[in-house]
Amino acid sequence: MRKYATLILMIFTSMVSCGQEIIELPFSPCDGVTWEGGEKEYFSELWQTQVVTNVSVPSMEVFRPQNPNGTAVIIAPGGALYAHSINSEGNDVAKWLNTKGITAFVLKYRLVPTGEDGIKDFNDDREDVYKKVDKIMPHSVNDGLAALEHVIKNANKYNVESGKIGFMGFSAGGAVTMGVTYNYSEKNRPDFIVPVYPWTTVMKKNEVPTDAPPMLVICATNDPLDLAEGSINLYSDWLKNKKKTGLHMYSQGGHGFGMRTQNLPSDNWISRFYEWALVEGFTTAE
Repeated sequence: MRKYATLILMIFTSMVSCGQEIIELPFSPCDGVTWEGGEKEYFSELWQTQVVTNVSVPSMEVFRPQNPNGTAVIIAPGGALYAHSINSEGNDVAKWLNTKGITAFVLKYRLVPTGEDGIKDFNDDREDVYKKVDKIMPHSVNDGLAALEHVIKNANKYNVESGKIGFMGFSAGGAVTMGVTYNYSEKNRPDFIVPVYPWTTVMKKNEVPTDAPPMLVICATNDPLDLAEGSINLYSDWLKNKKKTGLHMYSQGGHGFGMRTQNLPSDNWISRFYEWALVEGFTTAE
């Protein structure tokens, strides 16, 4: 009986693995940066969440809805550029979007090289974090641009409509979102952006592009990393330049709430995003 159970488990695991649609993205090497030991995924006891660390090759996992409505969102998880909070700021977001007919792409952009436990390395590197992050960030932004170019170029393949391809990022992924926004070209311009508690202290303000995409900013006033002010400044920049923008600033929520349940209004931020996308014409109701 145990033999049959093992066989069934192996078949199921194989089916799940085969079901994943992974896209490896083109990239240029990082001069002076070396990764060893390969990409790692594990549950971090320190952060109490599933993480991916030591990413040296950018990729995306595709999440296709049962009834695609033409909208696509590329999702950049957060994690201080030392990790990807792969479920609460990645896969769980994608699955929720799928229920609304939105095709989602969870991006694994390149991260700071780390050892067996990237989260422990982050804690040990506190004094050198910005130095290490600054070295990798331009390459992470290029990964975001490559992701956009791929989805735009293959829109028909993914049942996606031109004009409805957005980029959403959390914390460090929010910094990548803004880096993408300040550096896009015609071939990789997002149609809308959603920085969620963006790490604005690592991605400094830049000139608002003349054709800046509409933006929805989401954050909490009590963010312990003091990111509320930077989020408000982003909103103000778009507003001053007469660009379409919205802001949801929750009084409570902290940092990294993603798809976690805290029994706070911030739990429903993704519904507020969906409402905004409907009003702005980036998606359609089921």
